[in-house]
Amino acid sequence: MPEPIRMSRRAWVATWAVLCVAGLAATAGLNVSSSPDPKTEEPVSAEYAERIADIETQLAKSKKEGNDTVLTFSRIQVGDENDCSDELRHHLRGDQC
Repeated sequence: MPEPIRMSRRAWVATWAVLCVAGLAATAGLNVSSSPDPKTEEPVSAEYAERIADIETQLAKSKKEGNDTVLTFSRIQVGDENDCSDELRHHLRGDQC
């Protein structure tokens, strides 16, 4: 049976360092390639802005009164041209998608 090849400590450390640098470079490359493109924020129409302001007012009033109740809003039928659920969701969540 042949003898295994022996490596010095310096060779092990150098190999380990090269593998670490390669791993960090690969991770950085994957992070850059998978980040979503920043979308520009589209302006909200005046009607939607008015609805969002009304909801903010109701939320502030409920908070000021110290109510521990759940504030609910009825939904508009899907497909209605006045549906601003996406804009409201982005506003309340603070989405930066």
